[in-house]
Amino acid sequence: MTEMQPSIEELLAKARKPSEDAMRMHPFYRGKTQTALRAPVRSLDDFAIWYTPGVAAPCRAIQDNPELIYEHTSKWNTIMVVSDGTRVLGLGDIGPKAGLPVMEGKAMIFKYLGGVDAVPIMLDTKDPDEFIEIVLKLQPAFGGVNLEDIAQPKCFRILDELRARAEIPVWHDDQQGTAAVTLAGLINAAQIVGKEFKDLRITFIGAGASNVACSRLIFAYGADPANCLVVDSRGILGKHRVDIREKRTIFPEKWRLCEITNAEERKGDISEGLKGMDAVIALSKPGPGTIKPEWIKQMADDAIVFACANPIPEIWPWEAHEAGALVVATGRSDFDNQVNNSLGFPGIFRGTLDVQARTITDEMAMAAAESLAQMVVEQQRICPECILPNMDDWEVFPREAAVVAMKAIEQGIARVETTYEDEFARASAMIKQAREVGQLMMKEGFIPAPPEA
Repeated sequence: MTEMQPSIEELLAKARKPSEDAMRMHPFYRGKTQTALRAPVRSLDDFAIWYTPGVAAPCRAIQDNPELIYEHTSKWNTIMVVSDGTRVLGLGDIGPKAGLPVMEGKAMIFKYLGGVDAVPIMLDTKDPDEFIEIVLKLQPAFGGVNLEDIAQPKCFRILDELRARAEIPVWHDDQQGTAAVTLAGLINAAQIVGKEFKDLRITFIGAGASNVACSRLIFAYGADPANCLVVDSRGILGKHRVDIREKRTIFPEKWRLCEITNAEERKGDISEGLKGMDAVIALSKPGPGTIKPEWIKQMADDAIVFACANPIPEIWPWEAHEAGALVVATGRSDFDNQVNNSLGFPGIFRGTLDVQARTITDEMAMAAAESLAQMVVEQQRICPECILPNMDDWEVFPREAAVVAMKAIEQGIARVETTYEDEFARASAMIKQAREVGQLMMKEGFIPAPPEA
């Protein structure tokens, strides 16, 4: 008997529910994070230690040796989540004030899943040069930078310049985070369909920041770009795309994809771009109907379909399966195989901070992806309906932290040496503490129960 699928109306109603709850709960809690004490105040006399006159001693020590800032302050575990609000969660350019709830949410996830203290910072500028200079000037107080929700093409330049100039690690989650988790899912999907990763013929639907980064990391991992295609709103990319060539100084990353992909010089739209391909990674226009079932039928046998637009994927999962896809992933938690950045960035930053890495390399992101993919293999859960762990598998994050830390040490960009075992134990303890403190505050009523609907 065919399982009854929910109607589009039911799915849309379900998609609207979090927004309805958000409008009740955001004004009730008036923010998602707050400052809490790390050091004890046994009596008011302790202020003489934590503030004047005692604080002058660590100040002088840091003046003599700036690296001691990591020993005497919270810089070692504090990052900024910084945005200009120009490309917010599919909402577009809504500005720095309207983008703040998103950055607060990101900070909340960093703490709960990674034990990382994150400060949301919204910049009231659209000038990439000003953005870069402000972030560089804020470096003394922070151990890392998470860039978020910045419009392209400036997001590429901001990331590249900050990675080159900053003395602390800089990461753009829309690019690198999406890429790491997508790579993890694709590693296991290739195993399920019985194809070598290096031989995969992949079509990337959408050429925004996320898919540009996904393609870069997937090619770095071994897929051959010559055998792959990228499709934007005007069709398949290639050297024939005069419109992109003429704007290559504005969109250099997109023109590079024109140069290295599509060796067969295929032209046309999404339909043409999917013919005979093994996998599709779509980060484009929300559906349904952006990708049609008849196009999936033209793909290779046992196709892999990542339809990751939110809130509605480019094609419904059951439509993709009925059309012949064996592995289907989306960005939603109510379907199998959710591809979610939150599986990546908390653990990656945990490991990066713990060894005081100077940057976050693609190799570190690939190590995290392999760790994610391997977890479901080790648990013997890998199957077409399970290619990735979920956020309830909290051991994901210390495992990622440990492999990321080891890769940073191997690459010579870590200030602190450790072992896999020590970092796994350290990260596990910090993440456990963050989760348990939150639970304790709810139990004691310091975080009150939400209002009834």
